Amino acid sequence: MRLREVLRNSFVAGLALLAPLVVTVVAMQFLVGWVTTFIDPVVQGTRLTRYTANIEAVAQALALLSIVVFVVALGYLAQGRIGQRVFAWIDRGIGVVPLVSIVYSSVRQVANALTEGSSRYKRVVMVEYPREGVYSIGFVTGDGPDEAANVAGERLYNVFLPNSPNPTGGRFLMVPEDEIQELDISVRRGVRLLVTTGMAESDEEVAQLRAEADLPDRYI
Repeated sequence: MRLREVLRNSFVAGLALLAPLVVTVVAMQFLVGWVTTFIDPVVQGTRLTRYTANIEAVAQALALLSIVVFVVALGYLAQGRIGQRVFAWIDRGIGVVPLVSIVYSSVRQVANALTEGSSRYKRVVMVEYPREGVYSIGFVTGDGPDEAANVAGERLYNVFLPNSPNPTGGRFLMVPEDEIQELDISVRRGVRLLVTTGMAESDEEVAQLRAEADLPDRYI
């Protein structure tokens, strides 16, 4: 084997080893920086360093623990009758804000599908999109408006085609009934397919993917 081929193969092999490590380090730096944007204001606002002998890391750990406790308490209250009413008022208040309501409702709907396994999505379907012979996963959100059905001359369904791996965005289509292929899978599994880009189907595969990505249960 010529020296040139040896060097090329060695370079490719070394790159294959280093690339995952570099990507992991960059991803972890991004994640730590993102988490820090929430933790630092808590540390500075409460002056936790005064109670941790000016050790910044300990103060940040306490701040993170406080945030986790706050989120758990908020979720617990939200499950009660009074909490449900309060958050329903908040939802309605945000719903009247232009643009913000669109983003908020989309993220809220996907979050409910991931955590509760149910949402306003009625069923999972396949639609030929973006061209004939290529199928996209979508969710039926309701019956199409009568005005649109009158123009099309047939019954239509409202179908949302989410993006992958970020299903909070996507496209809204009104699709004729005979062009919709219903899938016998749950909404939760459909969303999971999109989030994992089809890499995880069974519970074992999801557990493996979660372990490899070091993700908490709620993310997949």
